[in-house]
Amino acid sequence: MDATPEQVWRTVCDPHHLPRWWPRVQRVEGVDREHFTEVLSTDKGRSIRADFRVVESRAPEVRRWIQEVEGSPFERLLRSAETELRLERDGDGTRVTVTLSQRLRGVGAFGAFMVRRANRRVADEALERLGRLHGH
Repeated sequence: MDATPEQVWRTVCDPHHLPRWWPRVQRVEGVDREHFTEVLSTDKGRSIRADFRVVESRAPEVRRWIQEVEGSPFERLLRSAETELRLERDGDGTRVTVTLSQRLRGVGAFGAFMVRRANRRVADEALERLGRLHGH
């Protein structure tokens, strides 16, 4: 990205910006320093809420959050889910790395493969959108 890590950081550290660049996020609610809720759109046009807790935020290098799956509709599928963004200075711009880590519950090898593939698409789309916001 053409933007500096500090410029990109202002976008990725503020959950209110997620609808601009994170796939399927319609809006964000209940934001404080350590928590936020995403309102996501499903393939069928429904909305579903997902709660997150920020577990690391080191400007302008690392932002990491986990999904609070216990007691949520995601509990049937996920044991845990974590998202990490790393920003590194790359010449005059920034290299952004998105890592999605999920531990699945009751999913076979083929299902795990499909989830990994879907996560790759989400990460790629997030990076593409973030790149459009900050220049490629």
